[in-house]
Amino acid sequence: MFKWIIVGGGIQGTTLATFLLKTGKVTINELAIIDKNARPLEKWKKRADIISMPFLRSPVVHHIDVKPDSLKSYVKRNKKDWPTALYGYYKRPSLDAFNEHCNQLMEEVAIKKAWIQGEALTLEKTDDRWSVSLTNGQKVYGKNLVLALGIGEQLMWPEWARDLKKRNPDKVLHIFDDKVLDFTSIMTPIAIIGGGITAAHLAVKMSNHFPAEVTLIKRHPFRIHTFDSDPAWLGPKNQTGYRKITDYRMRREQIKNARHRGSLPQDLYATLKNSIRKGTIRVADHEVMAIKIEDKRVHLFDDKNNKIGTFGMVILATGFESSLPGKSLIQPIIEKYHLRCAECGYPIVSKNLQWGENLYVTGALAELEIGPIARNISGARQAASLIVNSLC
Repeated sequence: MFKWIIVGGGIQGTTLATFLLKTGKVTINELAIIDKNARPLEKWKKRADIISMPFLRSPVVHHIDVKPDSLKSYVKRNKKDWPTALYGYYKRPSLDAFNEHCNQLMEEVAIKKAWIQGEALTLEKTDDRWSVSLTNGQKVYGKNLVLALGIGEQLMWPEWARDLKKRNPDKVLHIFDDKVLDFTSIMTPIAIIGGGITAAHLAVKMSNHFPAEVTLIKRHPFRIHTFDSDPAWLGPKNQTGYRKITDYRMRREQIKNARHRGSLPQDLYATLKNSIRKGTIRVADHEVMAIKIEDKRVHLFDDKNNKIGTFGMVILATGFESSLPGKSLIQPIIEKYHLRCAECGYPIVSKNLQWGENLYVTGALAELEIGPIARNISGARQAASLIVNSLC
């Protein structure tokens, strides 16, 4: 039996694992990390790579290690080009530097020894232990269970796009789908749906391969923000007042208002505008509401049935649904063990993110306690600190 089981091996799960291991709260043989991917951070790396994100949006102090200066020190020790590996006033790390630092940490703590590739199917509490049943029939037992489930499986598909996928699946994909974007078979022109950071990165990348063949279709003006929420949410300036709120509907409203959804930083906006000026990217301000397929082309229409354009391929950069992560996995234990939830369906947890007996949450599931940064790297660090510092 393991001392700790973490379900989820993305940023949230690996950050907690690193904190548990490096603070001596657990040994590698006492830890199990369950994830359907073969390697830690596999989905994170794939998604960041597919949009060719050169720098993270977050500053250099946000990473998966315990010490705040760990990534900065790593860059200075190991990268000859370290001044250019940290971008701008906030020293945002390059994607390569961040991933290399993660790889080095995973080697240092020997995380592969704790890795169990599989998909959690059911959870059960018996006496003093939790059991996790996997889809392959395997069972994993542990004293403590952490749910580090992300929203990455809940892709946002507008209704018209679902219709297009049913009728002609080769003409549409979500950029974060498991389906690989095959550049050799794309029929131009290309429509990219979305107005945030992912859509902007993708439009720039696609325009390098298909200049003057890319149209970015967005339903709102560009929203320019350095980060996806105000930096005051990282510390007591905003968090102290937030945690005094006892009405969880008000907490949910604060989270909603604090997040800069569909936004992008100034430097990416400048790059995008440059491509627009050069004519390699076209921008259209519309909300797509209907489609028509004709002669292997997709015709897009707005809510007034005005034609937006005709395209050979439609790529969604519409983000994720905001519904409860891992609902099919956790709904049964909510009901069976009477776990507290707010009106929105998300967990009501203690200050150290404990949801039930020996049961903890991190990431999106912890956001009613941590606030709008919960899903980010900074939120992963805060969650890991709260859990680890509460242990004897």
